[in-house]
Amino acid sequence: MFELTFKNIDDVLWKDAGCGSELDYIEQTSWILFLKYLDDLERDKKTMAELSAHSYKEIIKPEFKWEVWAAPKDENGKLNHHKALTGDDLRDFVNNELFPYLQKFKLEATNADTIEYKIGEIFSELNNKIQSGYNLREVINYVDELRFRSHAEKHEMSHLYEEKIKNMGNAGRNGGEYYTPRPLIKSIVKVVDPKIGDSIYDGASGSAGFLVEAFEYLKGSKDLSTAEMDTLQKRTFYGKEKKSLAYIIGVMNMILHGIEAPNVVHTNTLTENIADIENKDRYSIILANPPFGGKERAEVQQNFPIKTGETAFLFLQHFMKTLKAGGRAGIVIKNTFLSNTDNASINLRKQLLENCNLHTVLDMPSGTFTGAGVKTVVLFFEKGKSTSDIWYYQLNLERNLGKTNPLNENDLLDFIELQKTKADSVNSWTVNISDVDSETFDLSVRNPNKNNEIILRDPEEILDEIANLDDESAEILSTIRRLL
Repeated sequence: MFELTFKNIDDVLWKDAGCGSELDYIEQTSWILFLKYLDDLERDKKTMAELSAHSYKEIIKPEFKWEVWAAPKDENGKLNHHKALTGDDLRDFVNNELFPYLQKFKLEATNADTIEYKIGEIFSELNNKIQSGYNLREVINYVDELRFRSHAEKHEMSHLYEEKIKNMGNAGRNGGEYYTPRPLIKSIVKVVDPKIGDSIYDGASGSAGFLVEAFEYLKGSKDLSTAEMDTLQKRTFYGKEKKSLAYIIGVMNMILHGIEAPNVVHTNTLTENIADIENKDRYSIILANPPFGGKERAEVQQNFPIKTGETAFLFLQHFMKTLKAGGRAGIVIKNTFLSNTDNASINLRKQLLENCNLHTVLDMPSGTFTGAGVKTVVLFFEKGKSTSDIWYYQLNLERNLGKTNPLNENDLLDFIELQKTKADSVNSWTVNISDVDSETFDLSVRNPNKNNEIILRDPEEILDEIANLDDESAEILSTIRRLL
């Protein structure tokens, strides 16, 4: 039912002049889904309160409830066409009354970790793009057929929402930024192994895939007490996201998975000076796939001791500073980080090895990220002691990864099993820190079991290094000019 409904909604939005891509489809579907979900959530909470002889204060005013403006019913439970708004009347009500009402929740909420605040924040960050009130009526009618009451319904809904996020990768480069393959995320979470009571952070949360999978992992780890579930809901998951659409999708994704008031903030993480990060700002677990390939402005770079325009390298500095002593991290990054010869990359590797125990490097094959022409590695490290041995695992598959042949969880089973003991195999080996060049700190993936192979550098890697050297040269010239 959910899958067919999503397809029907996309077909309607495709006809609307205000929606031009898959990104628009999921954004517009999201706010309508959210209001329907909120209506079902309020019904459940009201029923539970009545069963326990407690009163329940409803969040939404009567005139803005789903059953009043979106789907008024007749005595037979069918849509009451005499009361249901449509056409220009519906569009004008949504734009001029509903959205302004919901936006005020942000100002009136008691604090940021309430669902009221999230309602206000979500509707302050987006607009209704559906220009035809008749198309809007069709979408609302489809969404009204959905139910979010049972655990099975919520599970199916969240799974299909994940599929829509995945499909955003086909809507252009920006869409792909929001999606990390779920099999990879699940494997990273298993290796990092968070526990109840850990604080889990993603400073580039995107669609919140890492936070959602960590929630599912902890929720399934044992039978949780009421206090433990309250801890998961309110004091475990934290995120930051710069882009409005990714922020909305991430919050919605967490809510659909059962986290009612996600602690995700809409902000540019890199504008925070890491010198100002105090112990109270630190987390025990960091899971992230920061955006790579971006070029940050000079004023943003001033927030970091190691100056570089590469977004991912700034995020890595932020994560190292934000991790608590003894904390654990699993970070996806371009494999060029391991070998780039520019000063920023060398200094960053040196800092990582000296301040953290980089115990595992997972080398991913090309095609892991659909539509992205870069190779990646996953860095697993603990903060508080320097690196002595690095265990490498090179994921070698007997097929090419791509859109029609994506990564799956079985692909990573061998890695997860061997990582427990860091055993050597045809695809894994250990490098002692004494064997790492003390000037370049080159950490390149060189499988000793494949000595006869001629390893050619990836053209993307070479171009990245040229770009980094050009940036460094430009900064040096700029400094010289200022001195003249």
